Amino acid sequence: MTVTVMLVDDEPLVRAGLRAIIDAEPDLDVVGEASDGAEVGPLVTRLRPDVVLMDVRMPAVDGIQATRLLARYDDPPRILVVTTFENDDYVYEALRAGAQGFLLKRARPEEILQAVRLVAGGDSLLFPAAIRQLSAAHGGADGDALAHAGLSDREAEVLRLMAAGLSNAEIAGRLVVGVETVKTHVGNVLTKLGVRDRTQAVIAAYESGFISPR
Repeated sequence: MTVTVMLVDDEPLVRAGLRAIIDAEPDLDVVGEASDGAEVGPLVTRLRPDVVLMDVRMPAVDGIQATRLLARYDDPPRILVVTTFENDDYVYEALRAGAQGFLLKRARPEEILQAVRLVAGGDSLLFPAAIRQLSAAHGGADGDALAHAGLSDREAEVLRLMAAGLSNAEIAGRLVVGVETVKTHVGNVLTKLGVRDRTQAVIAAYESGFISPR
């Protein structure tokens, strides 16, 4: 099954490099490009890509605004923010807006391909150290503002492992349970927190004080 990808970056050389890497893979296909966030909505509506690689800093409409727009779609694409610096405030705001993870522009080709496949499969691409640093910079509540969510002990444990950057399979191995059981716990966590995906759950965990970024 081919994963379709759209590239959004105001630098033609960056788009050309990403296209060359992605199109060389038999299971990945770049179906469109945009040079600014203002072009994203109409292109996504027409092309329906599975994954969007989104630059955060663009001249007219930045990646944060474009991500917020796509998050309102009934069936939005998965969004990977592409950035130069992992501690960029733009990255944090894009994650809060609905991106499933971020990727550094200096990433190796194999890392880019792994990231696209990971988010296309429904996972999130988070770097725990960077998320902790960004969360600390943006402050967080004292105590646990998620107490009202009523997470069970196992669900709370799963959320902490999600925040540590573990995939469902890695969480299953850590807890010695099946992957389907982990998926059920993750689904329960998302429902109880009222968030869309794992990325949003991890950010909520830090911002609420459930996990301390310091």
